[in-house]
Amino acid sequence: MTIVAATSLNLVNLGAAPVAQDPDRRSRDELEALARDAGRELEGAPAEVIAKWATDTFGARFCVTSSMADAVVAHVFSRVSPGVDVVFLDTGLHFPETLKVRDIVAATMDVNVRSIRPRRTVGQQDGEYGPRLFARSPDECCFLRKVEPLERALSDYDAWATGLRRDESPTRANTPMVAFDAKKGKVKVNPIAAWTEADVNRYISRWNVPVNELFKKGYGSIGCWPCTRRTKAGEDPRAGRWAMFEKTECGLHV
Repeated sequence: MTIVAATSLNLVNLGAAPVAQDPDRRSRDELEALARDAGRELEGAPAEVIAKWATDTFGARFCVTSSMADAVVAHVFSRVSPGVDVVFLDTGLHFPETLKVRDIVAATMDVNVRSIRPRRTVGQQDGEYGPRLFARSPDECCFLRKVEPLERALSDYDAWATGLRRDESPTRANTPMVAFDAKKGKVKVNPIAAWTEADVNRYISRWNVPVNELFKKGYGSIGCWPCTRRTKAGEDPRAGRWAMFEKTECGLHV
């Protein structure tokens, strides 16, 4: 398979129309079979090959999701499938540094960034659920500001890509390259699942990929500002997420 070389990065606008053609929508059984076969055949394949398979297979019914901690996965897809949709969950509680990465990606990569917002603003949520819901019930806050918006965004797609890696945490150690998410009824693609942190850093250095500036300030993993703290020397990178709770995931990947 020939991998498309890096293209010159053109300016794109938030909300631009998708480039790929929309294929016939597949049934749940067809999606599950596709995921099962691809998961077996693509194990160990380069990220670019997995990305090309995903966009060739699903066309306009495929998107990339990104937390904008870095833009590695978005960049991989921009090289092999220019114009691909990149979904960003704009929770209203992000660090400015995170929004800066999103804006750089939208302005410099050949992708279509879609910022998806919760149904309620932070103020409206405070009025309905009480202030600082994240400090009292982080699972509920994550559902309102991340999980439900993602489910709504993915209604347009049959498959999506994430930047999950097996080395990030014990809960992600068995992350497959391609799998069927039975809860969502969609194919989940994890093209850099087998990458290490060193692999990510090499890719960032080679392609000058945007990275969240908070990593230079002692953050090991970056989410919403109320539930993210700097990590200490020797701590797991995700130790700074929901540090006061027995919680390690926001609910997007369970």
